Amino acid sequence: MIKRVLTLLIAVVIITCCFCACSVKSDASAADDGKLKIVTTIFPEYDWVMNILGENASDANVTLLLGNGVDLHSYQPTPEDILKISTCDLFIYVGGESDAWVDAALQEATNKDMVVVNLLDVLGNSVKEEEVIEGMQAEEEGKAEGEEDEPEYDEHVWLSLRNTSVLTQNIADALQKADPAHADNYRDNAASYIEKLEALDKDYQAAVDAAPLHTLLFGDRFPFRYLTDDYGLDYYAAFVGCSAETEASFETITFLAHKVDELGLPAVMTIEGDNHRIAETIVENTQSKDQKILTMDSMQSTTAEDIANGATYLSIMENNLSVMKEALQ
Repeated sequence: MIKRVLTLLIAVVIITCCFCACSVKSDASAADDGKLKIVTTIFPEYDWVMNILGENASDANVTLLLGNGVDLHSYQPTPEDILKISTCDLFIYVGGESDAWVDAALQEATNKDMVVVNLLDVLGNSVKEEEVIEGMQAEEEGKAEGEEDEPEYDEHVWLSLRNTSVLTQNIADALQKADPAHADNYRDNAASYIEKLEALDKDYQAAVDAAPLHTLLFGDRFPFRYLTDDYGLDYYAAFVGCSAETEASFETITFLAHKVDELGLPAVMTIEGDNHRIAETIVENTQSKDQKILTMDSMQSTTAEDIANGATYLSIMENNLSVMKEALQ
């Protein structure tokens, strides 16, 4: 029922877009120049595409839908976004619950030759279900009568360098299909980029192997499960990665503060953003009250301005490694 309503809403939006754009449609077509049209939902996808395009980037129009800092979990497409998806040659999206709107948008696509990459589908059995571990505050979700429980998958697959190698190769294959004329370039660029990913993956493993501690504790949401699982790290956190909760209970704060003391952790972790109140409260409730608050970037709110200032997937993951090293000392 929900999917049917979404389909109807998307169809109405596209029809509206067509009426609104009819006066400029011929000009837009003339200005197209036959460039490859690529639409990505989140920053990591965008950056992977730009690295694979390499010297051919000027021959493509690449759109980042979530380039204004909006979080994947709260994003709603605009009519302009839906129209871009409808006519693009390659569309890349995560494919989790936050992308429930995508199926309806794709059903209304006017480009029937569009190549689509769903990150979760590509990774298949490697995708993990969200888990609520000891001390973590579960979300309270209303459920309609008779509604069955469905597994909720952790969408933050891009925070594994190993996943990213697989996804980069798949996107390169999709680009070769969408633009066969430059297939060799895409293949070579992807191979070069994957080498960099694999080198950084080894740096992460070496850092973990050399670290005296093997636990990260987040006074925040926890989108880094794929990363911690890759390197055999343990973790504690206030909320799961896709949680919309912003207030932690007394029990959650007390449990996490006790864990900091018990394990002798030098830092309480947060993700990007200005609100670190939960982490601060955890520190205030430890015995020594002197732990650092360190931030790892989950790339869920990277903006177009950040990109213009030089942010890349690799640079952010390198910085995350430096922060992680400090937290494990």
